[in-house]
Amino acid sequence: MGGAIMKGAFQKGFLKPYETMVYDVSEQQLAALTAAYPVQVAESNIHLAKECEWIILAVKPIYMRGVLEEIQKYTRNKKIISIAAGWSMDMLFDVLGRENSAQVLRVMPNTPALVGAGCTALCEETSFTKASLAWARDLFATLGLVLIVPERLFDAVVAVSGSSPAYVFMFIEAMADGAVKQGMPRKQAIQAAAQAVMGSAKMVLETGEHPAVLKDNVCSPGGTTIEAVEALEKGNFRGTVMQAMEACVKKNQRMTMASDRRRKL
Repeated sequence: MGGAIMKGAFQKGFLKPYETMVYDVSEQQLAALTAAYPVQVAESNIHLAKECEWIILAVKPIYMRGVLEEIQKYTRNKKIISIAAGWSMDMLFDVLGRENSAQVLRVMPNTPALVGAGCTALCEETSFTKASLAWARDLFATLGLVLIVPERLFDAVVAVSGSSPAYVFMFIEAMADGAVKQGMPRKQAIQAAAQAVMGSAKMVLETGEHPAVLKDNVCSPGGTTIEAVEALEKGNFRGTVMQAMEACVKKNQRMTMASDRRRKL
């Protein structure tokens, strides 16, 4: 995700590579980033924290505590953006220290940001100033849609946006498999299925119509589509999707509790 954020910001001219510093414990990942962009490379997390005004913590949740503890002494008056699932604002503040004057913002992007079609949620409860929040919003707008969401809904954001590309990929794969079963070449089947999903999503966003209305518009009386919709309903399609999202929410809640317990030890 760190690479995706840089790509979007660089392509839209929001940031310049020469004013951006990166660090990764993986030398391979660093090599890939520096091969793609002429960015500055920090020697360590501490070096980066000392040099940068804005710090995006694009690390996995299990590593967040270690990184926060490492840079904590060097974050006074810095703007810290966390994209880690399961790490609440309270947890971030407790490790960074509430008295060190760091501005903190919790963010949840998703992988379609890699192609400029992402959805990023910014946490409504933040210590960012209005100016800092506006800057962050403009940054993530280079990746796609930006929403301001209260933290109590972040579990839902993870399910409906952060993790949902995986569900959509499975749907595209299933549709492509169905077309292959009917004799269509796989490459064309995948292209057709992916285009249908992209076009349908664009219709929802651009027309403002409820998805149910758009679905009904495709279902001609006695036609082919309503037969397919009936089969999906018999297979509990919508219920299964909702159950999957609930499972995602519960897992995120467990991750939050586990991270919180480790923080308090």
